[in-house]
Amino acid sequence: MDVPRDQVVAFTGVSGSGKSSLAFATIYAEAQQRYLESVAPYARRLIDQGAAPRVGSITGLPPAVALRQQHSGGSTRSTVGTVSRVSNVLRMLYSRAGTYPAGRTPEDLAGTFPRDAAPLDSDSFSPNTAVGACPTCSGLGRLHSVDESKLVGDDSLSIREGAIAAWPGAWQGKNYRDILAELGIDIDVPFRELPAARREWLLTTDEQPTVTVHPVRDAHRVQRSYQGTYMSPRRWVMHTFATSKAAHLRAKAASFMAEEICPTCHGKRLNPEALAVTIAGQDISVATSMPLSQLAAFLESARDHPDTLALPAERRQAAHALIGGLRDQLRTLTDLGLGYLATGRATSTLSSGELQRLHMATQLRSGLFGVLYVLDEPSAGLHAADTELLLTALRRLRGAGNSVFVVEHNAQVLASADWIVDMGPGAGRHGGEVLYNGPTEGLGGAPESVTARYLPLDAPTVPGPEEPRRPEGWLRLEGVTGHNLRDLDASFPLGTLTAVTGVSGSGKSTLVRRALAETVRDHLHADETAEDIARNPVPVETADEEEAGVPAWDLAEDRVTVASSTGLEHINRLVVVDQKPIGRTPRSNLATYTGLFDSVRKLFAAQPTARELGYTASRFSFNVTQGRCPHCLGDGVVSIELLFLPTETSPCPVCEGARYNPGTLMVRYRDSTIADVLAMSVEEAHEFLADVQPAARILKLLSDIGLGYLTLGQSATTLSGGEAQRIKLVSELHRAPRGHSLYLLDEPTTGLHPADVDLLIGQLQRLVDAGNTVVVVEHDLRTVAAADWVMDLGPGAGDDGGRIVAEGRPEDVARAGGTPTADHLARRLSAR
Repeated sequence: MDVPRDQVVAFTGVSGSGKSSLAFATIYAEAQQRYLESVAPYARRLIDQGAAPRVGSITGLPPAVALRQQHSGGSTRSTVGTVSRVSNVLRMLYSRAGTYPAGRTPEDLAGTFPRDAAPLDSDSFSPNTAVGACPTCSGLGRLHSVDESKLVGDDSLSIREGAIAAWPGAWQGKNYRDILAELGIDIDVPFRELPAARREWLLTTDEQPTVTVHPVRDAHRVQRSYQGTYMSPRRWVMHTFATSKAAHLRAKAASFMAEEICPTCHGKRLNPEALAVTIAGQDISVATSMPLSQLAAFLESARDHPDTLALPAERRQAAHALIGGLRDQLRTLTDLGLGYLATGRATSTLSSGELQRLHMATQLRSGLFGVLYVLDEPSAGLHAADTELLLTALRRLRGAGNSVFVVEHNAQVLASADWIVDMGPGAGRHGGEVLYNGPTEGLGGAPESVTARYLPLDAPTVPGPEEPRRPEGWLRLEGVTGHNLRDLDASFPLGTLTAVTGVSGSGKSTLVRRALAETVRDHLHADETAEDIARNPVPVETADEEEAGVPAWDLAEDRVTVASSTGLEHINRLVVVDQKPIGRTPRSNLATYTGLFDSVRKLFAAQPTARELGYTASRFSFNVTQGRCPHCLGDGVVSIELLFLPTETSPCPVCEGARYNPGTLMVRYRDSTIADVLAMSVEEAHEFLADVQPAARILKLLSDIGLGYLTLGQSATTLSGGEAQRIKLVSELHRAPRGHSLYLLDEPTTGLHPADVDLLIGQLQRLVDAGNTVVVVEHDLRTVAAADWVMDLGPGAGDDGGRIVAEGRPEDVARAGGTPTADHLARRLSAR
């Protein structure tokens, strides 16, 4: 195929049709390989080279830069400023042009502070360096300490009866109890009756005495003596929170901890020396807390501020030069619709679309010429109004003499592209063909193209239910405060599909993912002890905080508070469905995650050959020594390290990719081995396992939601965010009803072709029809139009947002007009 350079080219097609394989795994991968050939072999070892593309030849390929979707997360030290490079220049500005205390010059301060150099260097204004961080909180702005009042659950109980809540369960908790008994502490009297000094020691000591423990011997088993080391509840909480990788243990430890603003820096994260330096009367912590648009205005006023004008000529000139550079950086960011973000905002609170636009801003300012930019759904997370800003940015890249390739589904982006490559006709083995490759206006003439039916911006939407659903009640939150939400009252109708809309940064995720989720979570756990929560996190499932094992205050800069709430008694379960991977290792796959593989293993264990050989269901797991191939240990592939070249993988030479040993593969069902089943697509497996429940039911749901092209054994790490989210939905749909569930989804249409969006909407409607409540944070107008209720936040982003500007049925919101959502929604609904 031939694709034009110096154009905006959109690669599109249904999910799984091969778009990313062509744009990223072939075109960009080849450009990367050619670049790496110019890199010294030693340096090449330090670069993540990826797999070599399987392509005969590519000609006319320029140097390429890839901007991919990536899930925000990780360290709270990563901020908008560090990603966009604004922080680097801002710190330099304070270093070179800051005003020091009492009007003295930096030279006057030499020797006053612990450092002899003046002025302070830029590292001194970073909370991520030893010289800049507040010494009390290490640059975090907060202190996390054990709340000793929570360590004991019920002091009327004895230690043996479970008085100490802040200990691990099962054997380890019993172990600490037995050690105390060996140390001569009475574990059978009410805890409150122990001497105060003894209670204090056993709860908080840092000592770790080791004693010989003599367990009470049970009649049915012999327990030998052993050496046991004591750990106090306080020490166990601190140790577990700092080191444990188990989500439930970190969550439990967090429940016994308290957080406070650092008393030294008052949350500003820097040491007093850095905070003493100001520009236009403001220290750097104030500047980093400003939205980018406000920061630009502040810096502009700082150019002619008396403090700046009073600087020596050399430093004044440096101030003007640095402010000019910052102004250009900030303009690029605000042009991309990111002006509502503050420099100091943690990237862990950003959407993948916001992160990608931050990286795009850096490229826009680079001024490179003749580069190929490959972007992965840059419209993800964007309101229709914000997408216009994105299109302007893409045109700027093209106008600067570059080629722009975008993998995209958004109709606005496709309609504005110069050229379209449409893949299909289906997904998986039904895709991989180029259905159309030409100017955008000619796509309508491609008979096999599914995309052509959705490209007109007024394409028909999915109809809602025949009869409008009436709310079964209301879940009300009053006085929601946090980020840009200020004393907000919000009501969510129960038994309906609600879409929360608004421009990027208007406060949607804060309201739904923070305020609503945390309020419902607290209600569901209200009558449970910390031990209960750690042992059994249900009814709160797949929530980010519990999945990651970190408390909510580690995930955002500020708490979100709710003054009061009503209607929570109607909710029995909370399910947060996100786009995070369904497994962290290549061994996790579609079959294991959904649970259908359990049925398959039981099926093979029930075959006559398996019964004769004494095989149980566990024999048919590729994670078990008895069943898996001993050479590849059940991976099916082996890696070949080539040192200076990308690591190559090839099928295991022993099992030839089957993952199992010959003994396991002797068992067949309908002439197929269990390895053959794992190699089947969902569509093939649905037919093959039609009589096997619940596998057949799960496979039908996967097909209905547009995932029929995936193979059962496909590694979870290779699935897209949209695929992972739909698999999570299927895992919910096939379960038996367990009361009224509240489903919260954050932009579930991200990564989905409009045809797949239609399938997703159908499944969301099924959840509501089953008596549940579904709330989606969404920009996709097809989904919004199919909702029962729309809650529109705005009118703008950041400080200009955080208010409910319209709510009601989609038709009512569209008819009222006056908001960006209403105006775009009216056009979409007119096509019905």
